[in-house]
Amino acid sequence: MNNLKAIIFDFDGVILESVHIKTDAFLELFRAYPQHLNAIKAYHLENGGVSRFVKFRWIYNELLKESIDETQILALGERFSQLVFSKILSAPFVPGAVEFLDFCRDRFYCFIASGTPEEELRKIVTQRGLAEFFNEVKGTPDSKINIVDELCGKYKINPTECLFIGDAMTDYQAARATGTYFVARNTSEMESNWRSLQVSMVENLMEVVPLINGQH
Repeated sequence: MNNLKAIIFDFDGVILESVHIKTDAFLELFRAYPQHLNAIKAYHLENGGVSRFVKFRWIYNELLKESIDETQILALGERFSQLVFSKILSAPFVPGAVEFLDFCRDRFYCFIASGTPEEELRKIVTQRGLAEFFNEVKGTPDSKINIVDELCGKYKINPTECLFIGDAMTDYQAARATGTYFVARNTSEMESNWRSLQVSMVENLMEVVPLINGQH
């Protein structure tokens, strides 16, 4: 990772320990369908970083075999936000996250690329006192691939000068598709995936520091 200029962070599971909060919210939203809860949980976890609205459509179309219109989708999204927002505001930080953000502050451009709706994400980042660490906070409806491409163009950064830190396959796929480096924030659910892909893994974000060679 020579000449690193930017670090792109996923949010849930990378900055905050909040993945389980969103898992619980999916199970609460669909508790009227107990026969499908295991499948809903598995799909949600296998598609970390994918927009909740995409997941809602899949659940209705593929599992429930029911039609759903845009008004219903938006209502589900609003209920989901109500379930998770206050809990995320009190979720603990990933170990080393604040220290690593402080390390990066004057060394690199720092961005968030998340599957969370952008307006909600920005509110969370602000209320958690994190806005000062980031040059841009980006969420859905843009895909992570589009976000990375847009940020590299706007800031005139070559993708090979970027590191993406994520905890889901969508993060890894965005890094591969755009040509950035990738480091996984490891979890027990994903460890076998990262090992099979031979991806560098960290559990504490400060473990990223030696990976970037102390170049700054």
